[in-house]
Amino acid sequence: MRADQLIVNVNVYNSYYKRFEQNNVAVLDGRFLYIGSGGSELIHADEVIDARGRYMIPGLIDIHLHIESTMVTPATFSHGLIRSGVTSIVPEPHEMANVFGLEGVQEMMAASRETLVDMFYAIPSSVPATPMETTGGSIEIEDMDTLLATGEIICLGEIMNYVDVIRDPDCKTNQILRHIRKNYPELVIEGHTPKLLGLDLHRLIYAGVDSDHTHQSIEGLQARIAAGMFIEIQEKSMTPEVMEYLIQHDVKEHFCFVTDDVMPDSLVERGHLDHLVRKAIGMGMRPEDAIYAATSTPAARMKMTDRGSIAPGKVADYVLLSDLEMLRIDQVYKKGRKAYDDYEPYTQERIIGQFPAHFYHSVQLQQLGEEDFAIRLSDPKVSGSGEGTGSVVDAVQTEDTPKVSADLAGEASYPCRVMMVKDGSTFVEEHIAQIQVAGDELLWEESEYGQIATFERYGVNGNHAHGLIGGDTIKRGAIATTYSHDNHNLLVVGRNRKDMIIAANKVISSQGGFCVVENGKVLSHLELPVGGILTEEPLAVVSHQVKELRAAMLSLGYVHYNPIMSISTHSLAVSPALKITDHGLIDVNAGKVVPLVVQ
Repeated sequence: MRADQLIVNVNVYNSYYKRFEQNNVAVLDGRFLYIGSGGSELIHADEVIDARGRYMIPGLIDIHLHIESTMVTPATFSHGLIRSGVTSIVPEPHEMANVFGLEGVQEMMAASRETLVDMFYAIPSSVPATPMETTGGSIEIEDMDTLLATGEIICLGEIMNYVDVIRDPDCKTNQILRHIRKNYPELVIEGHTPKLLGLDLHRLIYAGVDSDHTHQSIEGLQARIAAGMFIEIQEKSMTPEVMEYLIQHDVKEHFCFVTDDVMPDSLVERGHLDHLVRKAIGMGMRPEDAIYAATSTPAARMKMTDRGSIAPGKVADYVLLSDLEMLRIDQVYKKGRKAYDDYEPYTQERIIGQFPAHFYHSVQLQQLGEEDFAIRLSDPKVSGSGEGTGSVVDAVQTEDTPKVSADLAGEASYPCRVMMVKDGSTFVEEHIAQIQVAGDELLWEESEYGQIATFERYGVNGNHAHGLIGGDTIKRGAIATTYSHDNHNLLVVGRNRKDMIIAANKVISSQGGFCVVENGKVLSHLELPVGGILTEEPLAVVSHQVKELRAAMLSLGYVHYNPIMSISTHSLAVSPALKITDHGLIDVNAGKVVPLVVQ
C-alpha cells in the first residue's frame, strides 16, 4: 500500500480509549490512512519519519475565541497558532462586526481563507450586544441568512444579551433564536451565561442556548452540566476547585478548553490553547484527559467529524511532543505537511492591505478639547433630567434623592455613581460617593476618583457620556483607546483633562489604538488602524508593543492582572455590574441606562 508519509516508533494518542499506544502511522492525501504496528513491510511511503519514541497528539482545536482580541489579522494569528499546536479554530468576529456589520464578518472570513490554520466561523449573534450603545454596524437576521448561505459558518456565536432573552420574548435576540431553530435546526448555538442559575438558566437553555464559556463556580458548573449544557473552560475558570471537580467527576464529555481572548505578548510568550492544556496537567489532570478536552470534545461540540482524533479518514493534523507532561512541542503537521519545527527558523513576513481601503479610515471624530471632558449637571446623562436645563437643584433634586450637602464656600456635593475596578475580574462594581460641584460642573479632578468618558466615533449621532472611576485603575495620567468592547467607540480614562486630551487626540489621529500619557508625555502608543482594532504588523512586533503598553498602564498605578482587557471591557454592557457606553452609565443587571448622579 502506498502512502505519502509514514511515522514510525511513535506513541500515538488514541482518543477513544484516552491512552497512548506504541504504533506507526501512515498518511495519504492529507488524511490518516493507518494506525497500527505494521511498518514499511505494509506501507511504502514517500517520506518516513522516525519519531524516536515521541508522542503524537491530534492538532489542538479552539472553538471559542476572538481573533480581534490579539489585535492582529487572521494571517498573523494563524502564524502564532501553528507554533502552539493549534490547527483548527472557531473565531467569532463580533468586534469587527460591531465596526462594519456584515461586511466586517465577510472580510474577516475572506482574510482567513488562505491561512494555514483552518478557521470555521461563528456568526456574531449580538451586534450590537445591547440597544444601549452605538456601533458602526449591526448583524440582522437577513445578514445571518447571507452568511449561512456561504457554507463556511459552523455555529451561531455566543448569545450575550441573556437578560433580554429571559425577560423579553419579543427582543431581537429571541427573534434570532427562533429563526435559527426553525430554519437551521442543526446549527450549534453558543452561550454567554454568567452567574445564571435555577429557572433563569433553564429558560435560557429552553431558548436553545446550550453552552457557556464564562467564569465558572462549582455551583454553576454542576447546575449547567446537570441541565445538559456544554462547558467551555477558559483560563479564568481554571481555579483549584473547578479543576478538582473536573478531574474527580465523570464529566469528560461535557467540557473542553477554550481561550476566548489572548493578548499578543501572551501568545508569543506562553502559547495559546497549549498553555491551558499544560496548565491543566500541572494542576493534576491526566495528560490524556487534558488533551481530550482540547481535541475530541471541542470537535464533537462543533460537529467536526473529520478531525479531533488520530484515526483512519481523519484530517492529518498532528503534533509531535518530546515531553508529554510539559507538552513540549517539537513539530506541528497540517494535513500531513510540516508547518512548524521548533529546531528551524520561524519568521513572519508583514502582509499589508488585506482589507478594503475604508477599513483604515473608520474613526470619524474631530480632535477633542477641554470642554469635552467637563462633566456638567445640565447633561441629562449626568443628572437624569430629560430637560437638560435649570438650576443644579432643579436638575437633580427629588424627594427621594439623597440631600445635597453644602460647604461654607457655597459649593455643593452630590451622590454620584462610581465605577470601581477590581483586580482579577472584568466585572466593575458600583460605588456611591459625594462629589463636589461648582456651579454646573462636577469637580472630578479635585476628588479621589478619575473620569471615564466615551465618544461615539462612527459619525452616527455624536453621542458622548461621562462617568467616574476608582478602585484598581490608574492613579495618574490618562489612557485612551478604540479597542473598547463591544462597540469600539473612543474610551478615555484619566486623572486630569490635559492628559486625557493628548491621549484621545493621539488615538483619533492614528485611526485607532491605545495611547498612554502622563504629565503631557506619551508613554506608549499602539496604532490599530484596521477598523480601529487591528494592526498588520508581525506578531513579534505587536507583542513588543503590547508589553510596552501594559508596562505604561501599570506605571500609572493600574492594579490588574490584565489592564488592557480590564479597560477594554469598561464599555462592555453585558458584563456586570456598572459599565459605560455613549448612551451613558449602564446598570448591567437591570439592563438600563442610569444617571451619574444618584436619584
